[in-house]
Amino acid sequence: MPDQPVTTAPSHTSNPPATKSSDHPPEGATADPDPSPSRSTDPKPAGPGPAGLNRADRADRVDRASVGLNPAAPEWADHPPERATADPDPSASRSTGPNPAGPGPVEHPSGPAVADLDSAAPERADHASHRATAGPEPAGYRRLFAAPEFRTVFVAHACSLLGTVVSEITLTVLVYGLTGSPLLSALTFALGFLPYLAGGTLLAGIADRFPPRRVLVLCDLVCAGCAGLMALPATPVAALLALRCVIAAVSPVFNGTRMATLADILGSGDLFVLGRSLLRIVSQGAVLAGFGLGGVLLLVVPPRGALLITTGTFLASATLLRLGTRRRPARTPAHPEGADGATLVRYSLAGARKLLADRRARALLLLLWVPPMFSVAPEALAAAYGDEIGAGSAGVGLLMSALPVGTIAGELYAGAVLSAAARARVVLPLGTVALLPLTTYALTPGIAPALAVLVLTGAGSAYTLGLDRWFVDAVPEELRGRAMAVYTAGLMTIQGIGMALAGAAAELLAVHTVVAAAGALGTLCCALLAAEVRRTRPVRPS
Repeated sequence: MPDQPVTTAPSHTSNPPATKSSDHPPEGATADPDPSPSRSTDPKPAGPGPAGLNRADRADRVDRASVGLNPAAPEWADHPPERATADPDPSASRSTGPNPAGPGPVEHPSGPAVADLDSAAPERADHASHRATAGPEPAGYRRLFAAPEFRTVFVAHACSLLGTVVSEITLTVLVYGLTGSPLLSALTFALGFLPYLAGGTLLAGIADRFPPRRVLVLCDLVCAGCAGLMALPATPVAALLALRCVIAAVSPVFNGTRMATLADILGSGDLFVLGRSLLRIVSQGAVLAGFGLGGVLLLVVPPRGALLITTGTFLASATLLRLGTRRRPARTPAHPEGADGATLVRYSLAGARKLLADRRARALLLLLWVPPMFSVAPEALAAAYGDEIGAGSAGVGLLMSALPVGTIAGELYAGAVLSAAARARVVLPLGTVALLPLTTYALTPGIAPALAVLVLTGAGSAYTLGLDRWFVDAVPEELRGRAMAVYTAGLMTIQGIGMALAGAAAELLAVHTVVAAAGALGTLCCALLAAEVRRTRPVRPS
């Protein structure tokens, strides 16, 4: 579903005094020894702006000209752009000067200086955590709910997510009831992961080639149609599995388009980070509540009846998106430059290659992927570990729910309490040590200590709030939809790989040894990736 609008009031910003320009470049500005008035960013009359941004969005937006996959000109994406203070003269304009080098920022002729936000001075944190407004802004997630479009999108997201979770449970139960085969029942659930890779790589171009609202609505309609066909009594098992694959293949396109649209609506600043975080929290909550709700639903209605309810949730999401969100143009024309006559698949693959070929974008993407690959080990082996320590069925349920609970708590705290600058400062330290608590499994902890370890590990995923900001800043707007689809597909795929590897290792080693080894190896990989992110951080004009 599309994403949330902004409620921050627009403000007028200008270049800070020359004595501070080298220390605190204004948001979206590039270093230029001869700023030109031709690129003034004076506020414009109300109405939609570039990339579907409204007037309030433009005040918070990062200048798109300073963001891109230009290997010769790294971005300032390693930290939240620092905001200019309120200008006493609203008529003054902010000029960034021409950029002959293309989408990347221009280096100052005196040479670049490395911007290290991880050890940033307190004064820099203050600049990064405030917008260019005359007064303080509301804190946390409340800003998102002040806009009607966001409220619509939020409800639509909940409907679509509920339909997905309930369909997974219901279809698994239905296939097992029809065949009596545990293998086919497990395969039904696994099919929710496997087609993600194909959909996220081969169909990712849809997210950029077509208007995002149209893509989101059509994805919901496709899912509704598949769920409706599943509900028909005459639908055989093979068709049920095929329809499940279609829903799974559509999911990364839907999620990638939604994430890219979120940046269109909220800008690529702090509101985008909070919006992404809130959608993740809802998704984690759906994992906890959805399976229980699906189980209760199956007590009162047959599986095919539950699938009809799922069809209704997808249709409700599509209706809300169509009627409650604005139309925004496609990010690229039908035949983008350099891709004339290319098929959608070639266009999608070209975007994936361009994304992965950029060193910084690749490092950020891997730091988003790798920790979840290792953190799924205790979830995948929860039943086996519960048996190892004699926790029983109730203990297994607690072990499986502890990690999502920690994730929700960590994201809520980081989003509601920490400033944008603080979230940026903790990205690399927290991302490096997030998996370290899992190493305590080497001591074979009982149920209570194990739950504490898992909650703590889940809370460590709060590093993704700041990392989301860096990633969206590192990707040019015309590639954003494909980049987000690749990110979503890769995340689901790599978690599936992590589960499989953990299960294979547990065939040879004790479960507590496997989880502890996952924590140690994952910490090492994250430390190496954090070092790579530091090496590829953008340079700042001196």
